[in-house]
Amino acid sequence: MQRYFVSPADMTDLSVTITGDDANHIAKVMRMEVGDRVICSDNQGRVALCEIKQIERDSIYTSIIEPIEESKESPIRVTIAQGIPKGDKLEAIVQKGTELGAQAFLPFSSSRCIVKWDEKKGQKKKQRLEKIAKEAAEQSHRSRIPDVLPPVSFKSLLKKAADFDYKIVAYEEDAKIGETQRLAKLLNEMAPGVSVLCAIGPEGGLNQQEVDELIEAGFISCGLGPRILRTETASSYILSAISYHFELMR
Repeated sequence: MQRYFVSPADMTDLSVTITGDDANHIAKVMRMEVGDRVICSDNQGRVALCEIKQIERDSIYTSIIEPIEESKESPIRVTIAQGIPKGDKLEAIVQKGTELGAQAFLPFSSSRCIVKWDEKKGQKKKQRLEKIAKEAAEQSHRSRIPDVLPPVSFKSLLKKAADFDYKIVAYEEDAKIGETQRLAKLLNEMAPGVSVLCAIGPEGGLNQQEVDELIEAGFISCGLGPRILRTETASSYILSAISYHFELMR
């Protein structure tokens, strides 16, 4: 069954109105008709099974059949701070990270970032990533769409770290020397509801000075297993480990 996110203002106790691209998708792509059912979420945790009552050019009007109680969000609130990579890698990171339960994505610039975003490009990229996050959240039946935050500088990333309960930096040099214990130890210390900021460097990783500054800001430097991962793989590894520990082993 198709799932759509709507504005909280478009979801009342009895009905839901679907507008914009999603209305066009229902009418023109899925070719749904009056009487067909969809699942709607207000992106604030409220989810309902709805039946289509009226189809117009830019709006789909539905009535709520019944609320849906579900627990699809990760018990750990993970923000992926990703060093801006080349090409469309960040799109893949957001898509897969959404499927794996990330709460937010925070692109940042570091010394080894090849790609530089100006304000105009950054806003365009953010809009594209938000669309990818929404589609991935619908596909994976999440109750909320992860936030895609505006890109920040490395120094701004250090300042934002104070807002989180736990901070992790994935560092390939730790993996090279066989460090395999710190991430597991942190997972054992965490409890459901805590917030975690995971910093991952771009292609080429983070330099030693950047890692030192992150550690000084409270980050724990971790190896992600015995192998060296690509920048677009590291966040999936961390999110998968968190999901296994808190969702499958509970």
